Amino acid sequence: MNSGGSTSAALPDGRAARAVALVSRVCVRRRFAVIGAWVVLVLALVTAARVVGTPTDNDVSLPGTDAQLVRDLTASPGAPLTSGTVILVAEDGRLDDEVRSGALAEAAASLREAVHVTAVKPPSTRDGSLSEDGRTGWFTVGLDVRRAELTGDVARAVVDAARPAADAGLRVLPGGAFAQAVDGSGSTGDEYFGLLLAAVILFLALGGVVGAVLPLLTSALSVLATLEVVGLAGNLTSMPAVAATLALMVGLGVGIDYSLFLLSRFRALTRSGLAPPEAIERAAADSGTAVVVAGVTVALALAGLVLTDVPLLRTLAWTCGIAVLFAVLAALTLLPALTSLAGRRLARGGTLHGRLTRRVGSGGRWARQADRVTRRPWLAGGSALVLLALLAAPATDLRLGQLDAGSSPTSTAVRQADDAVSAAFGPGAGTPLTVLGRLSTPVVDAGDPRPSRLVAAVRAQPGVASVGPATPSADGRVVTVALIPSTSGGDPATADLVHRLRALAVPGVTVHVGGGAAARADLADRITDKLPLVIGVVLLLSVAVLLLAFRAPLLALKAALMDLISIGAAYGVLTAVFTRGWGATWIGLSGPTPIPSFVPLMLFALLFGLSMDYEVFLLSDVRRRFRRTGDTVRSVREGLVGTGGVITAAAAIMVGVFLAFVPHDDPTIKMFGVGMAVAIVVDATVVRCLLVPATMAVLGDLTWWTPGRRRARAAEPIG
Repeated sequence: MNSGGSTSAALPDGRAARAVALVSRVCVRRRFAVIGAWVVLVLALVTAARVVGTPTDNDVSLPGTDAQLVRDLTASPGAPLTSGTVILVAEDGRLDDEVRSGALAEAAASLREAVHVTAVKPPSTRDGSLSEDGRTGWFTVGLDVRRAELTGDVARAVVDAARPAADAGLRVLPGGAFAQAVDGSGSTGDEYFGLLLAAVILFLALGGVVGAVLPLLTSALSVLATLEVVGLAGNLTSMPAVAATLALMVGLGVGIDYSLFLLSRFRALTRSGLAPPEAIERAAADSGTAVVVAGVTVALALAGLVLTDVPLLRTLAWTCGIAVLFAVLAALTLLPALTSLAGRRLARGGTLHGRLTRRVGSGGRWARQADRVTRRPWLAGGSALVLLALLAAPATDLRLGQLDAGSSPTSTAVRQADDAVSAAFGPGAGTPLTVLGRLSTPVVDAGDPRPSRLVAAVRAQPGVASVGPATPSADGRVVTVALIPSTSGGDPATADLVHRLRALAVPGVTVHVGGGAAARADLADRITDKLPLVIGVVLLLSVAVLLLAFRAPLLALKAALMDLISIGAAYGVLTAVFTRGWGATWIGLSGPTPIPSFVPLMLFALLFGLSMDYEVFLLSDVRRRFRRTGDTVRSVREGLVGTGGVITAAAAIMVGVFLAFVPHDDPTIKMFGVGMAVAIVVDATVVRCLLVPATMAVLGDLTWWTPGRRRARAAEPIG
């Protein structure tokens, strides 16, 4: 038996395996052309991205919602393409006193001369940009570039132009769009630690430098292609910064894992006596086919997010889908070409690798584990369910909220700006709301009572800190009222205020509410409405793929159920860390942090697909052995032994990659990193080592039951 080399996918329909084998054969014969094509493709994409640019835009639209309606109706054709703020804070005195008024005038003149600046509005009590004590205020600065084109260098240049204010002893901070641009991607560079960990694990798993380099090189080229395509797409559509980071996480994780499974199979086949070209073709037919099934499963899970009708989730879905697509293509084309160059050098492992291989053989740790589980499946399965229930228990307290600048680490520019503004103006100053009244008939004169009634009704609501005057539109059919809530944008009370305002009954006025907090509330409502549909479709699509692959309904349903259990455990840990704040300071947060409404749904799609990877590889190996022996329990034991080492290594790599993103400044990225790492750990240990083999041992031959068809047994050697 070949430990670590039996992750083949013996699908009932051999056409897929033959097609994948044919692709690998062509790539081996034309290896230099294939390698050259990948290098040219990546270089072309990198060059295009540098020439055209890779803009990002965190401004999320949500067509068909109340907040989007307000935004569309209040849009001004003559407004700057982008606006941001330059915040000024005085330690004592007022910004508008005689001592500092000259410095502010000089700063305003300097700002007007800065690159891309089209308008500058100084702090004033009239528009609420100067605090009552006069110690804090901001310049509102308009630019002639789109928000997606606002770079950190441009933002810093604008803020630096306010140096006369800093020379006068004032604290100068970027705010709004400028602060977001200064923070950039929020990356801390710790992603490289994940790559280093992956290199070490690959060295141990594949026994040498060549074995470690090939998966990393293959994954690096596929990820580079992914990031440049995603970046270029930002010129055609709104591309949030989180999209590229999430695609990087997924691309690195699956890219390295897919390469590891293929190379492990190749090395086992070469050690059994096959020449490298034949071993590559056989490995592609076996593990390569499983890679295709796993990749398709991830893609279909992500495709389910299209049903939410939320542009943000659609964007995150197709960007992550591109990462998976490139990972599969690289594993099936580039990796065989590179492997053919390495040849038998890849089959030779070092002394340490040989010792590790022997430990997971027929008499090693995995054999003992498999024997324990299959001999007492009810005990093993019950214990696993109890442990998973404990992990998932906190998820009953899962509360979705809204992130705002106050949720970011204190080292970020957006958090420092929010702290300064909140301290001077109140916690809701950073997330103002706009109440829009649509009138049944236009306002004719100043004596029309409807605008004043709207203002009075808004002011009477609890949770309102201040209300501005009603401002009619040019045609008199719409009036707008600026409102500052008494709570921050991330506080659930602000979302409650939005819903109360929308329910106001003012004679002759239809009330709508917009603003950042209102848009996030609309996003949460839409996702909640679509959640059952998305989960149902993802489950059906994934089960359909497994049915096509294994032709066994109970096996497909069991696999889907196992994935749901892993996701439940991930939700539990996510709730404990972020909602309850357990260990939040360890990952760079100041305390409990709201979980945005789209995170659990996006995690569901990602985790359902990624967790299915290991299920596919394990079940493929077990089925291949069952077709040879006809003994389910024996096949489960041998399958767990055969896949134990390589799946553990693959899971360790993916967990390391995901955890490397936890130090990221963006709390959303932290959530994805923690949630995905926990799910993979649970799936690769408790679910794979206990629950899956125990369930299959209990079901016995029913595992392979197919309606209307007798159980087939094919004599198939295990290579």
